[in-house]
Amino acid sequence: MNEAKRKKRNRSRRRNGMLDVVNAFLTLVVLGLIIIGGVVLLGSQRFYSPGPVTEDKVFLVERGAGLATIAQRLEDQALIADRWTFQFGAMAQRKQTAIRAGEYNIAANSSMADILKEITEGRPISYAVTIPEGFTSWQVVERINAAPNLVGQIQEIPPEGSLLPDTYSFERGARRQDIIDQMTEALQTQLAQIWEGRDENLPISTPDELLILASIVEKETGLAAERPKVAGVFINRLNRGMRLQSDPTIIYGITNGEGTLGRGLRRSEIEASTPYNTYQIDGLPIGPIANPGLESLRAVANPEVTDALYFVADGTGGHAFANTYAEHRENVARWRQIERERAQAAAEAEEEAEAKAARDALEAEQAPVTQ
Repeated sequence: MNEAKRKKRNRSRRRNGMLDVVNAFLTLVVLGLIIIGGVVLLGSQRFYSPGPVTEDKVFLVERGAGLATIAQRLEDQALIADRWTFQFGAMAQRKQTAIRAGEYNIAANSSMADILKEITEGRPISYAVTIPEGFTSWQVVERINAAPNLVGQIQEIPPEGSLLPDTYSFERGARRQDIIDQMTEALQTQLAQIWEGRDENLPISTPDELLILASIVEKETGLAAERPKVAGVFINRLNRGMRLQSDPTIIYGITNGEGTLGRGLRRSEIEASTPYNTYQIDGLPIGPIANPGLESLRAVANPEVTDALYFVADGTGGHAFANTYAEHRENVARWRQIERERAQAAAEAEEEAEAKAARDALEAEQAPVTQ
């Protein structure tokens, strides 16, 4: 009897001990959940609360940078107060692989959540490089290589006339070669469209010939309104078998498009026989002399109907057109008179400036010395 009671008491003790263990475990679990919940709540508050930035700042996400690196750099730049909270928040939203490289504007008081959204869904800051119409390929490469916020250098000069001048946008860290590729593709697309809409009676048979003539028109005039008429003059000369006689073609044959000539043409250069000298060769030169813009391409594709065969500068930035050589000679004489008058005015201005400098120096020497 006593033995039975003893066994019963032992079983009761074991049950009570197991209940104690279970209760202790459950207590720990509850405490752990409370602690975890508190940490999550605190982290969530920190993640969504306004940040320490008091003014707009730019933040760069470098190509290939991981979440930990980005969080560390955000903390180092005082854009966030805690990199760990930022990392856990990004992982909780499963955005750790959605971060995009680029420069971003971080607004004042941005929370970690705001910053994460900006670098995963926002638009990076964009920059632009402008290539003027009529730039040679050498000039294009010089400008793009000098442009900041791009990476890589262009080593090989693209073929002349293969690039479309325009303003091209890019994000910090873009490759310079990517800009060249965009310009090349843009030129091919536009040239094909313009060629399809051309006047079918033109004395040119290929898109390449249209491109060559457009480059000459581009270099002959900087006035958009004049380009169709200048193109019409060259079309008339081609139809009549007359040489184009364009000074810019001679200059390109001398410089190869690398910089400007910086002086007037010499008689020997006008008389020299080169593949670009349209005073000496019939028809078009062997290739473009620049990268023409859209307006020059369109002007050649659909030139103005005119009887003019000649043009010369008129002193106002434009040109005087003539139907006959006699009229052209009169226009040339007027232009040369304008040049002489300008040269004389410049010389007189220089003399006056030198005289003024001499008077000022003499007055300074003779001025009384004041204590």
